[in-house]
Amino acid sequence: MYEERPSRLTGAVVWRNTPAEAGVGRVLPDGCMDLLWHDGRLLVAGPDTHAYVTDGAPGLWTGVRFFPGTAPSILGVPAHELRDRRVELAALRPAAEVRRLTALVAAAPEPALGLEESALRLAAAGTSPDPLLRHLVAALDAGRPVGRAADELGLTARQLHRRSLVAFGYGPKTLARVLRLQRAVGMARQGVPFAETAARTGFADQAHLARDVKELAGVPLGRLLLG
Repeated sequence: MYEERPSRLTGAVVWRNTPAEAGVGRVLPDGCMDLLWHDGRLLVAGPDTHAYVTDGAPGLWTGVRFFPGTAPSILGVPAHELRDRRVELAALRPAAEVRRLTALVAAAPEPALGLEESALRLAAAGTSPDPLLRHLVAALDAGRPVGRAADELGLTARQLHRRSLVAFGYGPKTLARVLRLQRAVGMARQGVPFAETAARTGFADQAHLARDVKELAGVPLGRLLLG
């Protein structure tokens, strides 16, 4: 069972997932990075460019999902170095710090509370996220073209691409596709017909929607909704 709630860390979400049985799971790209807790280990999920398929045994997974573009300033590592990867937090942060955070989560009444506190401590020790990038996420999520968003920020295409690699792990056009996918899947899950979903989320037509979903999610939209 999956559940989530807003975090005390601005823009972040705390979630937990307990699969009932072993089997394939599919995590869609969403422009975010996550701090994870599983089997007594702290992990980091980097930004995905396609669906991440899980096939492990059932068990509790807990996570803090950072608002798009904010995790690199908290974790101290450029997002592009973690693109499409899951790594131990110990590979990114000092060993003594990771031991303290691991002990914090393990001693908490429930992992979600300890993990959230760990994220808050990492954020307090980190740097401030690039304020322009929150505007970029909002603009792209509203369906505005990348060029227009760059103009609004006063950046050249090259400057925007460079900042996006550090913050999101890929360029702004990929981020726009990922955010559009999330809007479309969310709308389709509400029962909106696929053709109407395509029109309302910025796709050229239903066929365009189908191609993007298959490329980014790895399965057709109908099958994705069944999962």
